[in-house]
Amino acid sequence: MDARASSASAATSRPTSYRWLQLVIGIVCMAMVANLQYGWTLFVNPMHDKMHWSTAEIQVAFSIFVLTETWLVPVEGWLMDKFGPRPVVLGGGILAGLSWVMNSYATSLEMLYFSAIVAGVGAGCVYGTCVANSLKWFPDKRGLAAGLTAAGFGAGAALTVIPISGMIHSSGYQSAFFTFGVIQGAVIFVASLFLIRPPIGKFAAAASKANPTTKRDYTPGEMMRTPVFWLLYVAFVLVAAGGLMAAAQVAPIANDYGIAKVPISILTATMPLLTITLIIDNLANGFTRPLTGWISDNIGRENTMLLVFLLSGVAQLGLMYFGRAPIGFIIFAPMIFLCYGEIFSIFPAVVGDTFGSKFAGANNGFMYTAKGTASLLVPLASVLKATTGSWVAVLWVGAIMGIVAGLLAKFVIMPMRLRWLEKQQAVQAPATAMQAA
Repeated sequence: MDARASSASAATSRPTSYRWLQLVIGIVCMAMVANLQYGWTLFVNPMHDKMHWSTAEIQVAFSIFVLTETWLVPVEGWLMDKFGPRPVVLGGGILAGLSWVMNSYATSLEMLYFSAIVAGVGAGCVYGTCVANSLKWFPDKRGLAAGLTAAGFGAGAALTVIPISGMIHSSGYQSAFFTFGVIQGAVIFVASLFLIRPPIGKFAAAASKANPTTKRDYTPGEMMRTPVFWLLYVAFVLVAAGGLMAAAQVAPIANDYGIAKVPISILTATMPLLTITLIIDNLANGFTRPLTGWISDNIGRENTMLLVFLLSGVAQLGLMYFGRAPIGFIIFAPMIFLCYGEIFSIFPAVVGDTFGSKFAGANNGFMYTAKGTASLLVPLASVLKATTGSWVAVLWVGAIMGIVAGLLAKFVIMPMRLRWLEKQQAVQAPATAMQAA
């Protein structure tokens, strides 16, 4: 019996509740790679002060990370489809931890950039595999499962913002890179040993009027020959670009508004406004993923997209009009993240609904490259800021992107996807009848 058959047999013999344990393991692994993206901002100024690299030079590493993390996910997803989740996540954990250890020793930009490539490959292995694994274990609850898994990546950094920031100030950024790199890599390594391949056919896709599903599994090549895929891709790019712009510019906007260091008291703690906002941003970014995933399971993927994407436009405009006041900034900056994080649960779910579970790793990987494509638009924010001298144009562009994506999802993608699924079922019905005869 080969490894794949052995894994499938073991999974089939497990109780149905075992899939929830697999989901929890995926969430833990995702939380351990979250800092590679969302904790990066804490290290930028300390590196600038110690190494005298410009902020722009340091942020090139962030762009390299995002591009590597996203555009290699189709390959990593294919590996997951072929070999199962365990070896891919295990390797990703080693690379993710190694990258931060390398950062702790980096004395040149070239080494920093190489480390960003290593980090991107590692994070992509963990992210793409854990999300795809949740889609395969939960075809009946795709939105909720993908959302809970993605929440680990969205909210994971919130758990370590304070300890990482504290270590940077007490021991230096290099000690923080090394210590948390080892911890994060070790946790992923151990957790990955308990991941197994989901049994094919054990869990049925949910029959739902809100989310009609495909009756067959499409390969990545077949998927990318459909107009539905490319329209979904465009919608993903539009919302991701607006969200990444906000993620990259929250600190500069707060500094330009002159409120970054305003002391804010919550319960018994008093911290600078920017620190509080970053914590709330990450929590909102994580919370929205299972919430909107669950909502989309019940009212439909595109209906949820319309609601949340329009709200993202409102949030960007709210930050523009009211963000100079501390309370306005704390409300509208997290609201942007609340609407942005939704794409990482709904798009994997809609890919699974439309193109099946068998090749979910590679298929979702190709959709996830939209995040990398969107990252290419992020420098537009700096250009607009430099040209106009304010953040007004940046926030207007982000708002328009969200509004257009919402309207596209509801009034173009939704009817096109429904017609495509109905046509597919009509073609398959005679073939099924002939086989039965």
